[in-house]
Amino acid sequence: MKPSAPQVLADLAGLSMRNAAPDVAPAARAGQLGLAALLLGLAAEMWDGAADILVRENAALRALLADGAALSEDGARRRWLSELSAGGDGGLRISDLEAANAELKVALIALHAELERRSDEAARDLEARVWDELARSTERRKLSGSPC
Repeated sequence: MKPSAPQVLADLAGLSMRNAAPDVAPAARAGQLGLAALLLGLAAEMWDGAADILVRENAALRALLADGAALSEDGARRRWLSELSAGGDGGLRISDLEAANAELKVALIALHAELERRSDEAARDLEARVWDELARSTERRKLSGSPC
């Protein structure tokens, strides 16, 4: 599970309020506020790039789904993938982009499952592209302090 930015910020607000109490031990306060500062820095970094990451990823997923629709051997799946791949992002609100991303990933999982069951060259090629996109997606989400 990935916590949302509003959820993290609300938790940090509560942490800040609790640490304003005079009876909090100085060592506990220092530790909790240090953690809060680290989380705020990470949230700022993630927030700054979130729309860009999601717009790029949604476009890449739609391209894979369009190619998957052309290859799918299941008529209902083919129509579903075609409809999703023809769609677009309705705006740049993070919540809307994330909702579209989640829907596209559900379709990608279904497509990937079909591709894994097949042995033809076209399916193998598209499956390799799916794996490449999943790796790029991970790279896009790396934070500046990530070890690799």
